[in-house]
Amino acid sequence: MLNRVAVLSDIHGVLPALEAVLAEPDVRTADRIVLTGDITAGPQPTQVLDLLVSLGDRIVWISGNADRELLEYRRGRRASIPDPIAPWAAGQLREDHLDLLGQLPRSLSLPVRGLGKVLFCHATPRDDEEVVLVDSRLDRWREVFSGLDDDVRTVVCGHTHMPFVRLAHGRLVINPGSIGMPYGRAGAHWALLGPGVELRVTTFDAEAAITQVTQDSSYPEIAQWTDYFLHARATDADALAAFAPRDGRSDAP
Repeated sequence: MLNRVAVLSDIHGVLPALEAVLAEPDVRTADRIVLTGDITAGPQPTQVLDLLVSLGDRIVWISGNADRELLEYRRGRRASIPDPIAPWAAGQLREDHLDLLGQLPRSLSLPVRGLGKVLFCHATPRDDEEVVLVDSRLDRWREVFSGLDDDVRTVVCGHTHMPFVRLAHGRLVINPGSIGMPYGRAGAHWALLGPGVELRVTTFDAEAAITQVTQDSSYPEIAQWTDYFLHARATDADALAAFAPRDGRSDAP
């Protein structure tokens, strides 16, 4: 039984945001650091992976759709990726990085004190790019929970880059938000589990981070990318409006 688990999601290859969170005392002392996917698709993919690998067994890895897409692109199993930075990021990865991404599970469970058996995944327990939101209808949650063991009472997911905690059919659902590409509020968002749930945000010097990333990354559109994402130019309302049609909702009440 783990006492404290830090959950970091959607790092998206942003090294200074990751470094800021890893320096947090509660992250440094956590029993495990769980990564709920989309680790690499961003401006510093190799640096982020190398730092995480150096932390050894404290890191628990889960693949996200972006990690899968980078691997598929490099292995010739897809010709394109919708995210403009992703093909560039895929080209930066070494063979050992590709081997690592190819071995990552889509989900896993860990026992956490106070929360019981916790299932960690990227988007939903059954799919790495399905969309569920804080206001998704209960029928939608029933769909994405289909097939889960009854003893899973807590589900942690990422993918939509917006933090929330809610109950759905008796299960506690937690989204820690995004480390590297936050929507709605700047900073690196993460969660601390055990015995309860705390949504955290780590602030850091965005301008210094932009300078660091811009100098370190050869991505051609890096200045625009860092300005947009490290300043969280997309509001939560923008993101919810964009994602809402993908959670299966209709206009019916």
